[in-house]
Amino acid sequence: MTVAVATALFLLTVVLAFAVAVPRGLPEALVAVPAACLVLLLGLTTPAAALGEVAELGPTVAFLAAILLLGYLAEVEGVFAWLGARMAAAGRGSPQRLLGLTFVAASATTAVLSLDATVVLLTPVVLATARLLAVRARPHVYACTHLANSASLVLPVSNLTNLLAFAASGLTFLGFAALMALPWLVVIAVEYAVFRWWFRADLRVVRAAPAPAPDVATPGFALAVLAATLVGFGVSSLFGVEPVWVAAAGAAVLGGRVLAARRAGPVALLRAADPLFCVFVLALGVVVLAVTENGLGAALAAVVPSAPTLPGLLGLAALAAVLANVVNNIPATLVLLAVLGDAPPPGLVLAVLIGVNVGPNLTYVGSLATLLWRRVLARTEAAPTVREFTALGLLTVPAGLVLAVLALWAGLQVR
Repeated sequence: MTVAVATALFLLTVVLAFAVAVPRGLPEALVAVPAACLVLLLGLTTPAAALGEVAELGPTVAFLAAILLLGYLAEVEGVFAWLGARMAAAGRGSPQRLLGLTFVAASATTAVLSLDATVVLLTPVVLATARLLAVRARPHVYACTHLANSASLVLPVSNLTNLLAFAASGLTFLGFAALMALPWLVVIAVEYAVFRWWFRADLRVVRAAPAPAPDVATPGFALAVLAATLVGFGVSSLFGVEPVWVAAAGAAVLGGRVLAARRAGPVALLRAADPLFCVFVLALGVVVLAVTENGLGAALAAVVPSAPTLPGLLGLAALAAVLANVVNNIPATLVLLAVLGDAPPPGLVLAVLIGVNVGPNLTYVGSLATLLWRRVLARTEAAPTVREFTALGLLTVPAGLVLAVLALWAGLQVR
């Protein structure tokens, strides 16, 4: 290993360790930006290459900010409170029924508003609903994190990794969704089957009479805006309009309503867009570029397939899953997309996506969203343990990866 490779990997490790630990709630960009500056000062990449990476990631990061803001505005408008009330009413005290409802809610929330909304906004609602129905919360809150990762396969808007893959795939919004719909459904089915077996004891226990479901007004305007935004994502791709403009329009409509009603201020909306996290992603991209250019890219290029054959897709998804659990799914995505080069076959890009989205359910470090979910549940009766999280991942991840890739391969044959 050369000094350049070792230095780039060390800087990436420091950046990721800080992002995982988040000491005192400090922003991830606090370390990522200096690390990006260091790779330039040390000559590990060129300023031109770094600017090119930032320019390439720019639209994706802008889209991420718009989706984060849209999820926050949906919460302010009462969408998640309403969803929790509907789940409580439909659950009728049954743990099994609540698990099914949680799967539907988490899958839909992840698909439309991204995995961060599921982790940060839906998980507390699901925990409160389980308490209201007097059922054990563990199966339902674990479903939130698993589906935040694995159920984020279906739309380009569902995950930052999706946005990166979408930009590299050359697919339209509807083309992406069409190819990933079957893998998405297959992975959710695998997760549900495993959850029903793993948590079978919890799903038989009802500890007390459930409280009546709260009466929450339907947030009709917000639901209509979210539905229109989702339709807009599909329609815009037909006219060559970038999805970021559709997301920004939806956020502007809801944001204007929230500001006019004084339910939140401009500063709160700015924080919801999380500009520092967006800066972190851009800086991380520069650091990963240095790692790729100084040896890792060449090493991976030797094993990455060039054609979307079934063995190639399976191997690439497995490689992506392993890499995600070693260096986190965002750097893994950036590295592998760089290795695939310009205009790669869409099937290979989507195989990477299956690996980096399903794979992180195996370890905490695989996804920043999982780490955030763990912090959301800290000091609650449903606080997760490493042992159970890993054991559950060992049951869902291999089966989910293989079956999702088989579904992708089948879709590619009829495309």
